[in-house]
Amino acid sequence: MSKSLVIVESPAKAKTISKYLGKDYTVEASIGHIMDLPKNEIGVELKNRTFEPTLIVSPGKEKVVDRLKKLASKADAVYLAPDPDREGEAIAAHLAIQLRPSLVKGTPLQRVTFNEITQKAVKAAFEHARGIDENLVDAQQTRRVLDRIVGYQISPLLWDKVRRGLSAGRVQTVALRLIVEREQEIRAFNPVEYWTIDAHLTPQPDGPEFVARFTGIDGVKATVETVGGNALPNQKLTDEVVAQLNKAAWSVRTVDRKERRRNSAAPFTTSKLQMDASRQLGFNVKRTMGVAQRLYEGVELGAQGTVGLITYMRTDSTRVSPDAIADVRGYIGSKLGKQYLPETPNNFKSKKDAQDAHEAIRPTDVSLGPDEIRKSLSDEQYKLYKLIWQRFVASQMVPAVFDQTTVDIAAKADRTYDFRVTGSVMKFDGFLKVYEESKDKKDEDDEALANKLPALDDGQALRLQSLAPEQKFTEPPPRYNEASLVKELEERGIGRPSTYASIINTIQERDYVKKLKARFFPTEIGVVVTKLLVKNFPYIFDPAYTAKLETELDDVEDGKEKWTDLLKGFYSYFEKELESAGKNMEDIKRMEEATDEKCPKCGSPLVIKWGKFGSFYSCSNFIKTKPIIIPAGPWKKDPKKLVKKVTTAFKFPVIVKAMTGEVTDFSKEVADVKEMTVAIEEAAPLGKKVLVAPVSCDFTKENFAAKPDLNTPEAQDAEQEEEFCENCGRVMVLRNGPFGQFMACPGYNEDPPCKTIRKLSQKQQQKPPVPLDENCPKCGSQLVLRNGQYGEFVSCSAYPKCKYIKQTLLDVKCPKDGGDIAERKARTGNIFYGCTNYPKCNFTSNQKLIDQTCPKCDSAYLLELVNAEGTFLVCPNNRESLPKRRKKKGAEEEAPLAPECSYKKKIAGPVAAPPLVKPDPEMTRPVVETVA
Repeated sequence: MSKSLVIVESPAKAKTISKYLGKDYTVEASIGHIMDLPKNEIGVELKNRTFEPTLIVSPGKEKVVDRLKKLASKADAVYLAPDPDREGEAIAAHLAIQLRPSLVKGTPLQRVTFNEITQKAVKAAFEHARGIDENLVDAQQTRRVLDRIVGYQISPLLWDKVRRGLSAGRVQTVALRLIVEREQEIRAFNPVEYWTIDAHLTPQPDGPEFVARFTGIDGVKATVETVGGNALPNQKLTDEVVAQLNKAAWSVRTVDRKERRRNSAAPFTTSKLQMDASRQLGFNVKRTMGVAQRLYEGVELGAQGTVGLITYMRTDSTRVSPDAIADVRGYIGSKLGKQYLPETPNNFKSKKDAQDAHEAIRPTDVSLGPDEIRKSLSDEQYKLYKLIWQRFVASQMVPAVFDQTTVDIAAKADRTYDFRVTGSVMKFDGFLKVYEESKDKKDEDDEALANKLPALDDGQALRLQSLAPEQKFTEPPPRYNEASLVKELEERGIGRPSTYASIINTIQERDYVKKLKARFFPTEIGVVVTKLLVKNFPYIFDPAYTAKLETELDDVEDGKEKWTDLLKGFYSYFEKELESAGKNMEDIKRMEEATDEKCPKCGSPLVIKWGKFGSFYSCSNFIKTKPIIIPAGPWKKDPKKLVKKVTTAFKFPVIVKAMTGEVTDFSKEVADVKEMTVAIEEAAPLGKKVLVAPVSCDFTKENFAAKPDLNTPEAQDAEQEEEFCENCGRVMVLRNGPFGQFMACPGYNEDPPCKTIRKLSQKQQQKPPVPLDENCPKCGSQLVLRNGQYGEFVSCSAYPKCKYIKQTLLDVKCPKDGGDIAERKARTGNIFYGCTNYPKCNFTSNQKLIDQTCPKCDSAYLLELVNAEGTFLVCPNNRESLPKRRKKKGAEEEAPLAPECSYKKKIAGPVAAPPLVKPDPEMTRPVVETVA
């Protein structure tokens, strides 16, 4: 009997939905997008301005597509159920393109969407199946085409002018621009001095001490430019005021008491969730969205089975369904008390340009409190679910009520000096019983709550206990962290909730910014790229224009604007700027900027150049011309010809060298032809090759002024941040693969698996070399400890001039050619032993060679064999005891070189297993299996 086929994006989501739909449905996962633009070409028609994309099946997805086609051909109905947003609609459209030719004629193919993965919501979605929304598909396709046009046409410019491997992004470049401009503000900032005065007072005749802040003189507010009120500009004026205050008569001018209410915040939108998770939980945006995805797709809750715990987590709407409001009001009234329930539901306005297709982020079932299901959640899931649950419940509770008292104080001397203090007392906690919104910094309300004021009346006399004048300086604006950058992007209308995580992730992966102590520092390459792009593409990378494009994309989604019209308008600006940039963009790669500094080696002026890792100082006397090799035969036959070749190519003085490999055996600077001829004769017998090179100064030093300022408090002692899986939010682990190290989700081998991985660049894998108290035996330079693809190794600090690598040698000589035997490490991390004359000699052994003769067969060495029974000395001819070595594919079976020997001697027992440590039950909780 045929079944209906349901296709979602992820295996975890498929697992949850399958339980709700039952045996009449087959639920499969497309594992994200199945079609995309080709990687090796732009894939967008630009010549005729149709902007038609060339879509192909994504590499690696061929088997997935074939499987879905096979299942669709046998199904009696096909339902496309990716996420309810633009990306999900595009996935559904691409699935439809691939599956329609495989369907039996008359088989329905429909789209279903649900804002939450619960049994009720899923079944309701299938009752309201619809066709694919082409406007949503057009909006996603337009964004993809825009990004492809920008990336594929600007990136080659950066390769040519700056460095290969760089890339530009339409939205990411604007986000990077904000970070770079903030850094420029910080560097250009000039601190302004100001002074505050706090008065420690007590009421007369008796009462507790309190503190009031100076605000002005004779009713005129004291202000300092760029600081604002309650401040004096310098110490001289402050001292004059303090002198008068010490002899002033203090009294209460007015006491103003009023009731103040603080309303609850709206349920979470995506950006607000990202901000609060960053401030309160320390989650970065990527981790927040990964954990939220898992909560949305479903978590195993014991007898209840798999349950989707939150609604769709990509939204900028604060709307909540009437059913959910009724549920939460019932919960508040029964669990928290009627006094916490407002008479009518609280309503919240979404921002002006919000896409209101989805509800706010909320629990799917408010009765599933975070503590009730704690044992079924991982740590990160519990923390984020608790935050979402508390915010939603608090959003439908009554306001918190405070009694606020503001006291104005007069200090009368030669003039009247004004002071003020504000205090608040919580009268009713209201929504604060459940949740308090986090803030970037404390405001006046927080300070007022901290002040406990005594009972004071109008005109009451006060006694001065002490004055506390304090010098302060204005501070530059803070560097962006993830929360503040998301806030800035949202306020400017740049990007959408679903894109913030990828924006922040991309600018870090491209090495345009570094995150130190949770703050973003632009790198030198980030500053250079931003400067070039903003200068040459002022319109395309303008934040206001980027925000305008987001609004136009919303119009495409709503059917108000044709997608090709949007792209034509964009391309008319872009094409002009691209043509101008091709002609006028500064060539950083070939830059030589003069400086006033002198070379400490030769005294020549230093210049700033651009290299693989950024700008650096180089001596202007550096000559890049390759040396001329003087072959022994031609030199003996016709030395005048080679002398003429050298004098034509170089000017004197020149250097004559004799070299063996990378090691210099002889070096002499000569001033004329006669000296050069003599030097070549001297060098000939000392090395394997003789060469003549121009005198060149190779002095270089780093340009620290162009690097990020790492002397700030945020950058001091900064540690490498943990990485989190973008799919499930768990801490990623470092793994070794056939192509080196990579980061992988710990759920890589689970069912269903979480196959999230991230490749490490060579630069990311390497640690700074550590100098050792040992010199290179080849060239005499210092040896250093380096970290390579297969672990740590010791090599010469003069690399690449000297390629010496220190090896751990055994006392045994190679049985094949008499060379040395060295300890080596395989890609898998296993230790083996091989001849140092490789590849000429291919001898290897998995067992350590011991310098002892076999007492039975006179073998020149023994092998150390370690297994579960202990450690043994075994003759290499004891083929019965040694592990069988797998022969290479296609190789013939090798005949034994010596007769069988049975020698085997036990020298140590098995290594004892470490004792099991019983965990402290008070410090642990039940282990929970976290599925990906």
